[in-house]
Amino acid sequence: MRWYSRRFSRTVCLWLAFISVTLHLLLVALSPFVYQSSCKHHKITKMDATKMSTEIGNGPSSPVNMDALFSHPLYDVPTLPIPEEDWLMRIKPKVTSGRSTQMWVSDPEIDYDPAHWNSTSDSQPPWLRFHLGISRRQLYPHRDPNMPSLIQQLSKHRIVSAVQKSGGTQLKLVMSFPNYGQAMLKPMKQERDEESNFNLYYFSDFERHNAEIAAFHLDRVLGYRRIPPAVGRLVDVVKEIKDITTDHRLAKTFFTSPVGNVCFYGQCSYYCSTEHAVCGRPHELEASLAVMLPDPSLAKRHSWRSPWRRSYSRSKVAAWETDSQYCDTVKKTAPYDKGTRLVDLIDLTILDFLMGNMDRHHYETFEKFGNNTFLLHLDNGRAFGRHSKDEPSILAPLEQCCRIRRSTLSRLRLLSLPQYRLSDVMRESLSHDPLFSVAPLLSEPHLLALDRRLNVVLQTVRDCQRRQRSRRGEGSDVIYDDINDYKKSVTPVTPAG
Repeated sequence: MRWYSRRFSRTVCLWLAFISVTLHLLLVALSPFVYQSSCKHHKITKMDATKMSTEIGNGPSSPVNMDALFSHPLYDVPTLPIPEEDWLMRIKPKVTSGRSTQMWVSDPEIDYDPAHWNSTSDSQPPWLRFHLGISRRQLYPHRDPNMPSLIQQLSKHRIVSAVQKSGGTQLKLVMSFPNYGQAMLKPMKQERDEESNFNLYYFSDFERHNAEIAAFHLDRVLGYRRIPPAVGRLVDVVKEIKDITTDHRLAKTFFTSPVGNVCFYGQCSYYCSTEHAVCGRPHELEASLAVMLPDPSLAKRHSWRSPWRRSYSRSKVAAWETDSQYCDTVKKTAPYDKGTRLVDLIDLTILDFLMGNMDRHHYETFEKFGNNTFLLHLDNGRAFGRHSKDEPSILAPLEQCCRIRRSTLSRLRLLSLPQYRLSDVMRESLSHDPLFSVAPLLSEPHLLALDRRLNVVLQTVRDCQRRQRSRRGEGSDVIYDDINDYKKSVTPVTPAG
């Protein structure tokens, strides 16, 4: 009986082993099909998730037609003839101007093209047409026929000179072209998806090349046109900087890194050392190039200290940060006591808040136009540093003064609508920059932060109107109605009788 039992158990074990081996082989044979089916399901799931995020407004939607936006009545407004005195510069016949103080050339007879310019725009290089197009109201017109040529020059034209720009806290170069045009170069310092270190103070942050480019596009999208055109470019560190520079201070800072990349660091207050060198890969360097404004010897600029300037101290705070009635004092002080200077500054405030730019200590205007002119929105390299955090204090001028142009508010409301969503407009606009072929100029989190911050601006205006109504019964004092004033100036008056 024991023998029979042991034999039966052995038979059962053999059968179980046979079944186990058979099932194992069957699973091995079927596993590729199961894996493929799983991958297909995973891909469908990702596609569905992308579609869902788009539908709920968390992802990119279909490209926005930029022409449709700029054809909107809020952008394509009738223009008045510009009086002669409202142009920044005019060509004087039979007068030869001296060389610009910003021109630094080693051999003009070899490197520079012969200049055969006259008063006709067709004979003038793009940079000169840009200078001659600056008026009391803006740096360039809404539909500027010169813009494509100017962008082409900045991104493609041969560079004949590269010298370090004097002054400033970080490395900048002045690049010259064969047609005597010049551009300000800011090199790539940070990866696009890298956020600024939260432990750094705003005055210690890097200047980013893509921030300068994105700021130009955002300024244009907002309808301001107060930032000089800026474009991305891949620069050859050796051929387009090292080999042609006549700046000995810059030349002696070049070196080759341990992995064979050509680097340099220049001389400046911050981040000009071997530890913070700018390096090509191995020779190619991403950079922004912004067209230079007219030389100060030809068109003087006035630098104004911002009333809402930060303390630039690790321990002190500025007066506006503790005084809720601070704007009342500002409004009694020239030039904010009359004209449009206050709403001009609030336009700049809104731009800075959308970009997350805390580094706005001064702004400039052209002296020729006195106080009745636009503000230049220069030096935006410290913008777009953080997308995960907004800085409410940037909006202090709007919160404290509760004043905004009707035209600005109307365009902001338009850019909050689904068909003109600000992030979509900026994504489309930046896709035309030459560096887009390398990588998008702004990461998706930065683009989505624009929508979030735009809603904050609009809510701030609503809060201002609510406070005004609770005090005076109406909220109309918040809006500076520049639209109706402009309509009256462009509408011809019908003679009586």
